[in-house]
Amino acid sequence: MNSLHSLSLQQARHLHLAAQGLLRAPAKRAVYQDLISSISRMSLLQIDTIHVVARSPYLVLFSRLGNYPQAWLEQALAQGELFEYWAHEACFIPRADYRLLRHRMLSPERLGWKYNAQWVADHQQAIAELLQQIREKGPVRAADFTHADNPKSGWWAWKPHKRHLENLFSAGELMVTERRNFQRVYDLRSRVMPDWQDEVHGISEAEAIRQMLMNSARSLGIFRAAWLPDYYRLKRAPVNDFIADAQAAGDLVAVDTEELGEMWLHRDYLPLLETPLQATHSALLSPFDPVVWDRKRALELFNFDYRIECYTPEEKRKFGYFVLPILHRGQIKGRLDARMLRQAKQLEIKKLWLEEQTRVTARFVVDVRRAIERFAAWQGAESVAILQAPDALKDHWPALWTLD
Repeated sequence: MNSLHSLSLQQARHLHLAAQGLLRAPAKRAVYQDLISSISRMSLLQIDTIHVVARSPYLVLFSRLGNYPQAWLEQALAQGELFEYWAHEACFIPRADYRLLRHRMLSPERLGWKYNAQWVADHQQAIAELLQQIREKGPVRAADFTHADNPKSGWWAWKPHKRHLENLFSAGELMVTERRNFQRVYDLRSRVMPDWQDEVHGISEAEAIRQMLMNSARSLGIFRAAWLPDYYRLKRAPVNDFIADAQAAGDLVAVDTEELGEMWLHRDYLPLLETPLQATHSALLSPFDPVVWDRKRALELFNFDYRIECYTPEEKRKFGYFVLPILHRGQIKGRLDARMLRQAKQLEIKKLWLEEQTRVTARFVVDVRRAIERFAAWQGAESVAILQAPDALKDHWPALWTLD
């Protein structure tokens, strides 16, 4: 690799945050199109249903857009500007990228646990009847079947239908047409994507993978080769061939980065090398934010050792259930375990930790407090309670803040 550019580690971080829309605070109040642009910039918006604070997809967008109406995300899905499918995990994806994931729908048995071919074979008649019902009566939710064919309420009654729906979703026969109270509403693909024809609009799996790698490169901004496949959870992707071709085409530029060595920069960010980048944004990040969803990348790029512990038994957690990384001016400087007490209208921070190298400066104290207050106010909180924090912060922050 012949690199013309030598970067500091902090420059690499800034380039990545610029690509992700997290380098600078929003300059103006968000409009609806900003939400679409933000998702396109990230390529993928991971879905998670945990809501001890705002659910992850809304939080990822808030970190980038500031205060915005959460209903915009449902609006984008219902209007067909986004669709849902398996990408990094379950994700909202720009409609234009449907063709990149279509080959997964056509071979769903390769999706592992997300599709059960034996179940589908064993329940052909029931699945055909379900599809006919949707065809005749319109979209359904799993919850619509709580009492179907069974007078007993509870999960025993609807579990078969829920599994039918999820298998049909993985196979691309059904799509999510909207969400109600964040519950999926399924309809026939032919109604959600009426113009799509595989033989006309489809692309080869190899071309889809190439485009997914290019999306990943653009959304990461700067990357090591080993980081690229995880973005869309690509297995055995031809990463080295892709990089060689993209470099030859001028889409990727070789850079040499302090501590990380050989890296690649997407051409969209070359102009950012001409002036020093200033990181001014402070935000709380979702555990499922693209910046931290790849733990190895977060460790190598930000020296941030992080794992998502909501799926870890309580006694084995090192930090907490839904721990939010604290981004401050280009670095991840801490983390906090919080929950939104909705009836009390209070954001409760159970504990806040600082990374070893974090210095508690006057600017840090002000910036992070403002970031927490914005985050709390956006969710309707009127106060913030801090139960545990480092002594260095207790000197500056009271245990209870009342928001304006």
